[in-house]
Amino acid sequence: MMPLWTAVALRDATGGAMPVPFDAVGVSIDTRTLRPGDLFVALVGERDGHAHVADALARGAAGAMVHRVEGSPDGAPLLVVDDTLRGLTALGQAGRARFGGRLVAVTGSVGKTTTKDMLRTALAAFGTVHAAQASYNNHWGVPLTLALLPPGSDFCVAEIGMNHAGEIAPLARLAGPHVAAVTAVASAHIGNLGSMEAIADEKASIREGLVPGGVLVLPADSPFFGAMAHGAEVRSFGRTGDARLLSWGDRVRARVGGREVAFALAAPGEHMASNAVAVLAVCDALGLDPARAAAALEGWVPGAGRGQQRRTGGVVLLDESYNASSASVRAALGVLAGMPGRRVAVLGDMLELGAVGRAEHEGLADAVAGGVDVLYACGPLMRHLFDRVPAGLRGGHAADSAALAPVVARAVRPGDAVLVKGSLGSRMRLVVERLEGLQPQFAGERV
Repeated sequence: MMPLWTAVALRDATGGAMPVPFDAVGVSIDTRTLRPGDLFVALVGERDGHAHVADALARGAAGAMVHRVEGSPDGAPLLVVDDTLRGLTALGQAGRARFGGRLVAVTGSVGKTTTKDMLRTALAAFGTVHAAQASYNNHWGVPLTLALLPPGSDFCVAEIGMNHAGEIAPLARLAGPHVAAVTAVASAHIGNLGSMEAIADEKASIREGLVPGGVLVLPADSPFFGAMAHGAEVRSFGRTGDARLLSWGDRVRARVGGREVAFALAAPGEHMASNAVAVLAVCDALGLDPARAAAALEGWVPGAGRGQQRRTGGVVLLDESYNASSASVRAALGVLAGMPGRRVAVLGDMLELGAVGRAEHEGLADAVAGGVDVLYACGPLMRHLFDRVPAGLRGGHAADSAALAPVVARAVRPGDAVLVKGSLGSRMRLVVERLEGLQPQFAGERV
């Protein structure tokens, strides 16, 4: 296998010392997913990667990037730098510099990982695509994505996220996109940024990384469109805009570049259709055929916890357990409202909302009352929603997802449609796993 990084390239990119030269076929920050031949980067965060260097080498790592050699095996192949995070960032910068294809960067309050994955699928119809793994969108995720970028790829898709003001622009400048897309502006992280206007400004700062002649793709229906639409050539998407969503349901219909396209999508709901139309807007901005991109999107499948819909134990499970904001919960509840059977919503706390947390949760009461037959909830914030909905909808509340999971598993019955959603920190995956453990006989003949 050809190396992704030669010893010379590693030294040149990072300025590090390499007493024992080695090439690397990949880059990893986690011994659990490391492949033989990878460069292991010993990042320091909640855990110190230096404590895992010996394990990484035992698992077949070609070498390790470290800023502390103590504890590493004698004679180990090491790339010694001043700081491993800065070293990884420098490696990402070098990976971007040698890349000859076109790069798309995606941010947004909701839908960015789904849109990134849709872009991976759509762009594959036009060439080879490298995209961020999972939700690698932060101060180490973006550099890692670029460090793993094969220089001969035709396209790269980088996801860029944030928790606080000032985080997006530096990552966008590192990525250097030809097209940058903002999926949506919603109240996620409002507890850290303080206002919707500040959130919109932070999302729009992705334009600061655009290469000369780059294009900014924005949601036309956002009330912040005007505030965001400057500093670059702008394309728009939504119910209005350059890429227009005409209808959704069994098939999505859209008009892009003066042409109408129709295609099936593996996840229902206007929010998913909107993400898909954003992808078509990006492809159009790249000069690619939107109809060909739309056809490719029929091969997309949602990621775990991001709108997967499947049958388990006699119920239809809508797994939205990976994350939640007010906008995405409303969108998921809208999907649930259109599903057959008894509609069961299982909701965990939406986090990082600060002082508006209670109001954001209580504000979902109308959406629950309009499309849910029974609500189960967990967490102190969801308690406010639970107490606000009509008494006849209240199935049960628990302190956390671990306590709620068995309650829900006992309460659901064959034919139910069950939505599970909450912020990642609410650990709603525990509810999903409990439902996935329901035995087939639970369903009788009604699967």
